[in-house]
Amino acid sequence: MVKLAAKCILAGDPAVGKTALAQSFRSDGAHFQKNYTLTTGVDLVVKTVPVPDTGDSVELFIFDSAGKELFSEMLDKLWESPNVLCLVYDVTNEQSFINCSKWLEKARSQIPGTFLPGVLVGNKTDLASRRVVDSAQARAWALGQGLECFETSVKETENYEAPFHCLAKQFHHLYREKVEVFHTLV
Repeated sequence: MVKLAAKCILAGDPAVGKTALAQSFRSDGAHFQKNYTLTTGVDLVVKTVPVPDTGDSVELFIFDSAGKELFSEMLDKLWESPNVLCLVYDVTNEQSFINCSKWLEKARSQIPGTFLPGVLVGNKTDLASRRVVDSAQARAWALGQGLECFETSVKETENYEAPFHCLAKQFHHLYREKVEVFHTLV
C-alpha cells in the first residue's frame, strides 16, 4: 500500500465555484456555503483519495487560488511545481470558459517540458436555463488539451467528487509509470 502526495492547483476566473467545489469535496458534500467571500490568496484543502483497485491512495493538497488578476503575482510562488490541475469554469459564463486557456498556460508554464495531468470542470449545471457553454464544445477543447472533462453542480451536490478522483487516478498512473521505468533501469 502506497500513499502518495500530489499538489493540485485549482484555477479559474472569480466566482466560477472553485472554493465551493473544494469545500464540498473536503466535506463529502455536506458543506455548501451560499455566501462566499472572494478568495484573495490561497486556501488549502487536503484530502486523501483512495485509488480504486490498487490499495493505494493519493493525498491531494488542493491549492484553491484567487481568480482575480490582482492577486496572481503573489500566487506565482504557490503555483510552483504542480502535479495536477483542476480548471473550473461557469457553464453560464462564456468568458470564464474562454479564460481557461490562459489559466492552463499559466499552470503549464510552471513545469515546462513536463506533462501536467488535469481536468476541466464546468460548474453550475443547476442553472440549465442560463447555460451558454455547450458540453460538447467544452469536452472537445478539454480533449484537445489532454484534459478530462466533467460537469458538476456543487449546489446540488452532483458530480463534485469525480474530478478529484480522476486527478488522483491520473497522478497514481504517472507514479506507476515512473516506478516501472525505474525498475527497467535497475
